[in-house]
Amino acid sequence: MLTAIVLIDCDAARIPEVAAATAEIEGVSEVYSVTGEVDLIAMVRVREHDSLADVIADKVSKVEGVLRTQTYIAFRAYSRHDLEEAFSLGLED
Repeated sequence: MLTAIVLIDCDAARIPEVAAATAEIEGVSEVYSVTGEVDLIAMVRVREHDSLADVIADKVSKVEGVLRTQTYIAFRAYSRHDLEEAFSLGLED
């Protein structure tokens, strides 16, 4: 599995729409609205290297309102965590 972190600059008036449209793209596992230099960060997970271009250049970059993307490809994961566990409210019996 290949993981890419995609930083997305977009039209500020369209951040929610860009985030929703990006999240619907196959291969995009999460989209985060963030503070700082960029508007959104998308996590892209695909099985083949060629699929990165399909997802990022052919789909994410063409979402209406996207102005620019910058992509970082992950070489290795040093820690793993279960998102459900990380965001658990401790309401288990």
